[in-house]
Amino acid sequence: MVAMTTVPLRSVVPPYLLRAIADAPADAFPRATPAARTALASLGAVAAPKREARLGVQHTAAAPDRSPQRSVFDAHGTTTLPGTLVRREGSTDTGDAAVDEAYAGLGATHAFWLDVFDRVSIDGAGLPLVASVHYGSDYDNAYWDGTQMVFGDGDGEVFRRFTIALDVIGHELAHGVTQYTADLTYQGQSGALNESVSDVFGSLVAQYTAGQTAEQATWLIGEGLFTPAVHGVALRSMKAPGTAYDDPVLGKDPQPATMADYLDTTEDSGGVHTNSGIPNHAFYLAATAIGGKAWEGAGAVWWDALTSPQVSASIDFAGFARVTVSAAEARFGAGSPQASAIGDAWRTVGVLS
Repeated sequence: MVAMTTVPLRSVVPPYLLRAIADAPADAFPRATPAARTALASLGAVAAPKREARLGVQHTAAAPDRSPQRSVFDAHGTTTLPGTLVRREGSTDTGDAAVDEAYAGLGATHAFWLDVFDRVSIDGAGLPLVASVHYGSDYDNAYWDGTQMVFGDGDGEVFRRFTIALDVIGHELAHGVTQYTADLTYQGQSGALNESVSDVFGSLVAQYTAGQTAEQATWLIGEGLFTPAVHGVALRSMKAPGTAYDDPVLGKDPQPATMADYLDTTEDSGGVHTNSGIPNHAFYLAATAIGGKAWEGAGAVWWDALTSPQVSASIDFAGFARVTVSAAEARFGAGSPQASAIGDAWRTVGVLS
């Protein structure tokens, strides 16, 4: 029997944004309010099979299957997972946009990890990729539950369907990668790093798929998820944390860009979705200073750090920053432009002095 462990849901929409929707006047977003309350209620922990979470774990003696091994299920508006299998690896488009977008997004994410880091699926050992779409009724979120992806359709007033944003799919599957590597504790600064790593690699999945350089990328997370009713462009901005949205009902994006505005809170597991803006901005600064394809520069360094034995599960921002500088020196050379750019980025956001 597979051992079970309690795994907090890793959702792309933060609790504070869902709470703002749920607390909105009844005539502001009448369809969105119950959807947000349902999403809020789901943000607890679930029982999931225990994973061997450290670097180098292999689950089979044979070489893993290097194909994505995708399965997409339809939850039919219920919260019962996984639902009905509607598309499997190698099958053709179904005509259901959510199904086909999820299938394509799983494939694009798998291709990124395989092509860039020679990692076979999110566990490095060919783990099949499973997703459920049409979860819940007008459900306002997408999440990784420790075993699979789950996508809501959105309420149509605040959020569109969550399969439309490739970086969201990449973000959530990156939580799985972190689960199998550094296994960063989902609390405080290590939790904010967990969220930031997902934003970093979610953005890189989208950039890699589009063939964008660091200069060409928007560095927005969840661009296109908001409907035109919302005054905002995305859930988060790595380029300019705190500017992704400013809406009279939802409020203003609360992410800080530097340690000067670090939020000390007990909510949201110690502000994991808020304070992730700081390491996010450090990555953006490093990636754009290095230039070119971000997955070959700062992205490669962040991957080296994530898989480094020097990164403990409870590491803080400063500890992770020092590991990235060491990783950059090991990969590109001490005093290299890449190592200097990464050190400068962490100093700019106030993590290193």
